[in-house]
Parts: sequence; structure tokens; C-alpha cells
Amino acid sequence: MSNSAVLLVGRILLALIFILAGAMKLGDPGGTAGYMTSLGLPMASIGVWVVIAVELLGGIAILVGFKTRQAAYILALFCVVSALLAHFDPNDQIQFTMFLKNLAMAGGYLVLAASGPGDISVDARRG
Repeated sequence: MSNSAVLLVGRILLALIFILAGAMKLGDPGGTAGYMTSLGLPMASIGVWVVIAVELLGGIAILVGFKTRQAAYILALFCVVSALLAHFDPNDQIQFTMFLKNLAMAGGYLVLAASGPGDISVDARRG
């Protein structure tokens, strides 16, 4: 398999979680805002829309390879921040696994930011 094909598959796999998560949050923004409030986050009713936009738009950008490096850096930061704010609980195995999953995803996004999207992308078509 060519490097561009591998990068495409990697982008699809990295994008999928955010596109689906953003779509699910869009279906119940009140529930997500409530969860954010339970974490002690201020302005959750506004923050939920920022989260939805980052997840959906960032996920779609990664999927199609548009502004890939920028989107990858944003999503890497998002993964680390959400890991720290929502999942850092070493006493809860599920939350700690989610924390580590977010850090691993951040690593994947940083690798994508460094490598670029490959030839099968909007970025490559745009030159």
C-alpha cells in the first residue's frame, strides 16, 4: 500500500471519532452542556457549540485532507484539553483509559500534522 493510501486510511480512522461524536452531540446539545456543567466548566451552553464545531468541522477537514496540518494541531490540542478536563481520573479505570485514548489520538494528530495529508487530499489538489 502506498504512503498516500496509508495516510488516507489513517485520516479516515482519526476523523471518524470526531465526526460521529460531533453529530451525536448535535442531536442532544443540552445533554452535553449538562455534562460539561457537571465537570465544573463555565459557560457550558456556549461551550457545547464550540465543541460541536471543532469536532464536526475538524473531523471533516481531516477526512478530506483540507487544511490538514492546522486541523490536526487543533484536534491534538482538543484531545489533550478534553483528556485533562473530562477524563483524568486514575481511580476510575474507564475514565483513565479514555484519558490515555485521548492522548494517543493527540499523538496521531501530531504525526499527521508533521507528515501532511498525502497525495489523496484536497490539500494536495490545491498545491
